[in-house]
Amino acid sequence: QAAAPLHPVAVQCQEAQVVVTVHRDLFGTGRLVRAADLTLGSAACLPVAQSAAESMVTFVAGLHECGSTLQMTPDSLIYKTSLSYKPTPSGNLVIVRTNAAVVPIECHYPRKSNVSSNAVWPTWAPFRSTLSAEERLMFSLRLMNDDWSAERLSNGFQLGESLHLQADVASGDHVPLRLFVDDCVATLSPDRNSSPQYALIDLSGCLVDGRSDDTTSAFISPRTRQETLQFMVDAFKFAGDDRNLIYITCHLKVSPADQAPNPLNKACSFNKASSLWAPVEGTGDICSCCETGNCPLYG
Repeated sequence: QAAAPLHPVAVQCQEAQVVVTVHRDLFGTGRLVRAADLTLGSAACLPVAQSAAESMVTFVAGLHECGSTLQMTPDSLIYKTSLSYKPTPSGNLVIVRTNAAVVPIECHYPRKSNVSSNAVWPTWAPFRSTLSAEERLMFSLRLMNDDWSAERLSNGFQLGESLHLQADVASGDHVPLRLFVDDCVATLSPDRNSSPQYALIDLSGCLVDGRSDDTTSAFISPRTRQETLQFMVDAFKFAGDDRNLIYITCHLKVSPADQAPNPLNKACSFNKASSLWAPVEGTGDICSCCETGNCPLYG
């Protein structure tokens, strides 16, 4: 809206800056305020122009300039600043004839799309792509050395040794997450559906390889961090096959760290001493389906 005595302050929220136009008849009394007594923001930025008739004063400032503040809501970016009028004595140095005033100014921009139909400035990332990046999780599965301190330099093993496998997720700015391994299958080709195949972890987090009589395979408990899950698997080869290369493919997932583990989100090992399944965290009953085989899958 144009600045006029009835609406003495006009604001234009542009793509990278705010333009504030002030009518010097700020109070609608016919008495014009001095341009030098008007400032913008906590940094007290000065006006950039006055109209030819000197009845209008214009401020131009970048959205992040002049001490503006940024507030984020689920849907909007809100830049806040204020126009300040602080009268200074003129002529008679003892008195002033107008009150000070502060006019709050806000510019609202949508978070989930670009702020205009114009091309995005090269220095800006579109808000949409920024949000997409926040949703991306980086999973990894690595062979580690025997003390878990670093990635193993060799992927060769002798029968009788143990594979130390570590799954991780880089959660970025997300709420705290807990990582689980839903299943792991060993095959002789990169295709996880090829035959022959052998399930190491199955049933949404049961380390079924540890159920075999001649293995010590198990999850490591407690975790070093919620975003990491470590487990050991005794080295093996496929019977009747002389190939010495085995592929292990795992399905990793996360749940909120404050959500209690359950039959769908769990990490369970078989304890041969007690002949019971035990979880890395959570109550023992969440592992009971590892024995019956009726665990929920991919809920």
